[in-house]
Amino acid sequence: MSTAFGPGTLYCAECGRPSTADELARFGDLLICPDCKNNYAQKLREGVASVQPVQYGGFWIRVLASLIDTIILMVVGGIVNGALLRSVVTIPRVQPGTDPTALLASMAGVWGIVYLVNMVIGCSYEAFFVSSTLCATPGKLALGMKVLRPGGGRLTLGRAVGRYFAKVLSAMILGIGYIMVGIDSEKRGLHDMICDTRVVKS
Repeated sequence: MSTAFGPGTLYCAECGRPSTADELARFGDLLICPDCKNNYAQKLREGVASVQPVQYGGFWIRVLASLIDTIILMVVGGIVNGALLRSVVTIPRVQPGTDPTALLASMAGVWGIVYLVNMVIGCSYEAFFVSSTLCATPGKLALGMKVLRPGGGRLTLGRAVGRYFAKVLSAMILGIGYIMVGIDSEKRGLHDMICDTRVVKS
């Protein structure tokens, strides 16, 4: 019989598999499943692993990481948008007698396509890297940070996608969701609170 994991599911910091609180062993701030417990204890004895308190990624270092990711996305988005728009979009030339309504409709279509393409690129970028074994976007990796669950496990693809859209919400409310990183004890933004994630220094 398979175990049903609900909202209270925790994750092993070593293998990332879901488990229950009763099954997990706590090593400092990390939760380790029975399958990984002996190996992790051996790492502690050998000095390979550590039970040091978790260090969270603060506001300014995350701003810098976001800037790196934004630059990468601007390059990728520029290439993709340019190729796409050249192949599928035609804007009527402004000439005497041109229908303004048709021109505006065409321009609105262009901006709609650009917006959707950029959202797909941004979501795919964020979800792929954060849910991978890297547990971070290139910007966060460059500055030594990872996005993890509270117990140290990695995010599922679905949670990573949800976190991306929660970040959009954080930005929509005048950036307040991001400002919360600077005042929360665990350096969580609104998107981290919604998706139950932490940004930690690796």
